Amino acid sequence: MAYAVVGKSVRRVDAIAKVTGQAKYTDDFSERDMLVGKILHSPYAHAIIKTIDVSKAKALPGVEAVLTYKDLPGNQYSTALPGVIGDVLEEEEERVKFGTAGHPYSLDPNHRDKEDRHILTKKARFVGDAIAAVVATDELIAEEALRLIDVEYEVLEALTSTDAALKDGAPLIHEDSPRNILASGGFARGDVEEAFKESDHVIEGEYETSIVQHCHMENQTSYAYLDADRRIVIVTSTQIPQIVRRIVAQALGISWGRVRVIKPYVGGGFGNKQDVCIEPLNAAMTLAVGGRPVKLELSREEGMIDTRTRHAFKFKIKTGINQDGVINGIHISAVSNTGAYASHGHSIAGSAGGKFRYLYPAKALKYDPITVYTNLPVAGAMRGYGTPQIFFAFESHIEDIAKKLNMDPIELRRKNLVEVGYVEPLSKNKIMSCGIRECIDKGRELIKWDEKKTLYKEQSGVKRRGVGMACFSYASGTYPVALEVAGARLVLNQDGSVQLQLGATEIGQGSDTVFAQMVAEVLGLPMDMVHVVSSQDTDVSPFDTGSYASRQTYVSGMAVEKAAREVKEKILEFAHRMTDIPAHLLDLSNQSVVFKHSGESVLTVEEVAMQSYYDRILAKPITSDVSNNARINAMPFGVTFAEVEVDTQTGKIEILEIYNVHDSGKIVNPQLAEGQVHGGVSMGIGYALSEQLLFDEVTGKPLNNNLLDYKLPTIMDTPDIGVAFVEAEDPTGPFGVKSLGEPPVISPAPAIRNAVLDATGVAFNRLPMNPQRVFERFKEAGLI
Repeated sequence: MAYAVVGKSVRRVDAIAKVTGQAKYTDDFSERDMLVGKILHSPYAHAIIKTIDVSKAKALPGVEAVLTYKDLPGNQYSTALPGVIGDVLEEEEERVKFGTAGHPYSLDPNHRDKEDRHILTKKARFVGDAIAAVVATDELIAEEALRLIDVEYEVLEALTSTDAALKDGAPLIHEDSPRNILASGGFARGDVEEAFKESDHVIEGEYETSIVQHCHMENQTSYAYLDADRRIVIVTSTQIPQIVRRIVAQALGISWGRVRVIKPYVGGGFGNKQDVCIEPLNAAMTLAVGGRPVKLELSREEGMIDTRTRHAFKFKIKTGINQDGVINGIHISAVSNTGAYASHGHSIAGSAGGKFRYLYPAKALKYDPITVYTNLPVAGAMRGYGTPQIFFAFESHIEDIAKKLNMDPIELRRKNLVEVGYVEPLSKNKIMSCGIRECIDKGRELIKWDEKKTLYKEQSGVKRRGVGMACFSYASGTYPVALEVAGARLVLNQDGSVQLQLGATEIGQGSDTVFAQMVAEVLGLPMDMVHVVSSQDTDVSPFDTGSYASRQTYVSGMAVEKAAREVKEKILEFAHRMTDIPAHLLDLSNQSVVFKHSGESVLTVEEVAMQSYYDRILAKPITSDVSNNARINAMPFGVTFAEVEVDTQTGKIEILEIYNVHDSGKIVNPQLAEGQVHGGVSMGIGYALSEQLLFDEVTGKPLNNNLLDYKLPTIMDTPDIGVAFVEAEDPTGPFGVKSLGEPPVISPAPAIRNAVLDATGVAFNRLPMNPQRVFERFKEAGLI
């Protein structure tokens, strides 16, 4: 179908504001006499506070409050909001525990996130855990006050790996989690052992991914104060304002309506801000000073350890396959390192297996994940939500299988890929569109796969080249695992323009722009007549659970399209009342009400709008305020092709070409979509080749929590990134869309790994493939 606005590369609605500096982020706002909050972080990975003396810190001029776990609300905290925090309670166990994950609330207690966190803790569980906090008149005084807090610790054994945490006799990080296992349990369909017996080959492999950090440009930052009604107001850089509101209230033991959250422009999140990291403490700080405004901003060094990281995984994979390449059964065991607290916890491991199920629907599939606590920084949501880990493992594994069977790796995959019409047995989601084969064909052509496979077949010398590829599947939101509700409000202005208010949070991905395009398409308006309210306020914005799970264009887009169509119906009905022409004969185009059959103008939209506001008899302003509960899902697919050159003497891997090809349904804005892919592929390259948070194995102390020592790729390390789309429109999505936010990061790492295998014959089953690790592996393999 031909569209006027959808499918066009229109300029971002926030472009001018961002490039001119007019866009206002959290740190651009201020309150009069704003105080500064600072956190005292534990120097030990595992320790109990024996004593804590804050008297010298409190006596420092300019210090307004000092908080420890003793000063925070207990389980019987009043639902009324007092001016101080609460009674002194010596035992941490009497304190309110809460979960921090950015998931919608569940009415089923068994479906809620693990509540294992205190605002401030008596027991440190990682280096960086929040022990105490100071509120002062300026930053220098606050930092000096932190140095004056005397803490005596009982230091415990630091469990810095899942192997150490699972060993017999290991100390418990959380007393209610035996063997330090947060959760376990996956799924099974079919009899995998029987499938192995029926197979010609049973092939096994082990794979491992590392801990990495989001490194979004804007650090975690917020400020909080009490308004005139003694409600807590929090202005914060978040992906999930409605969930922040709920969790802050839970952490303080107050009713949810006593909290208001405002989200301005956000400088990136990638999942790190799909967690409530600093807002409960910030709220406690303002209560401690009688409601005066307090700002809490983490430094980059703090943020890299005391927010969230990507889960490290260890996989064992066993696959039963016939000689012709048809997979009979797959058994995947996974150990996920969640760090010191649950955060998103086992749902990351669950998501990994859930999204993997759609790509290769073998008749038997068993997935056994466990999620383990360790004394390392907390792992949480990060772009891809478990899928970069599992697809690195399986797409590496299937490449290894192809090599052992002497099969073309593309043809091996083709034999096992999903088909349209497939109904996944566990989720009941049906594949309504699937362009994975076309993605493979396009990527194969772009990289000249067949030509280079022949060219690089026989190589010697120091530098060797190879090509590799990897596929992925994903989802558009979280249904049926979690609630997928979204709201939109649309108002027709007097001049015929509209204003669009959303609960969906723009965090840099361009969602405000594609929503504006949807509205413009339905109402026949130019883009400059759709005014998007880009900030969210839990008091006034429509309800939406937030920006995560690549859900916005698909799920929130349903609400936007619904709101726009409702306004269109009202405009045409009002035009009917003005002209007596039946509404079903009318349409909207070029800012006018037109005859559907001929396109001839009847009225301008502005004329209708003015009448709707000011006609003495008919006046009724045209608006819509809708919510949409999406009980459906659409699966995007895609592939990465990569060509690399490997220096066998230094271990350096250079990416010569890389193409990321997506079936994301209808592409609403090709330029924005391409930018999204560039960002995701760049992140995937860092994941593959250089990024890793490092820790002392004995003490758990971070070794590189800064942007100098943490090897984030720069523009000098990033090759030209090729982008292509196969628009297999999905009938369930607005305008046929499927998700695109997270998918670009999933398949680059295994594609690069497989290209290195093609070039050198050496398999790398552990990320990252940095020069040191590559060099050592080449020595093991006898290549050096």
